[in-house]
Amino acid sequence: MKRALKTFILKLLKQHNIMSLATTRADGFPQATTVGYANDGLDLYFCCGRVSQKVRNLRRSGKVSLTIDHDTRNWVHIKGLSMRARARVLSKPGEVTRAFELIARKFPEMRKISKEDLADTAFVKVTPKVISVLDYSKGFGHTNLVRP
Repeated sequence: MKRALKTFILKLLKQHNIMSLATTRADGFPQATTVGYANDGLDLYFCCGRVSQKVRNLRRSGKVSLTIDHDTRNWVHIKGLSMRARARVLSKPGEVTRAFELIARKFPEMRKISKEDLADTAFVKVTPKVISVLDYSKGFGHTNLVRP
């Protein structure tokens, strides 16, 4: 991956706070949800309820799609990311602690969550397999496909 493109991706990841995440339900339909995320390089981390539909979907299949972008009325300003990725619910204490620290660094209010609520929280790591980088300032529908 070219350094300029990776820098652009990392800049977008830093600028934004939420992503739309699509998992696959047991009936085969996609389920899109919005989650806050933190990143470590290109790897993304989020948390959600341990018994949530997202977690049930991820335990069945770790294949996910996601988007990170912002709302704009002028298509020339569209810049964002779309990814095909693998997600897994973290179980090792060290991985969970690392995910918590990354998320709490980006969202300090996370540190105020009670121990009981944290016990009911699942931490998930998302590893991109293909990234589509959208930058309409370079032309309508302009994308670069990247395999990290």
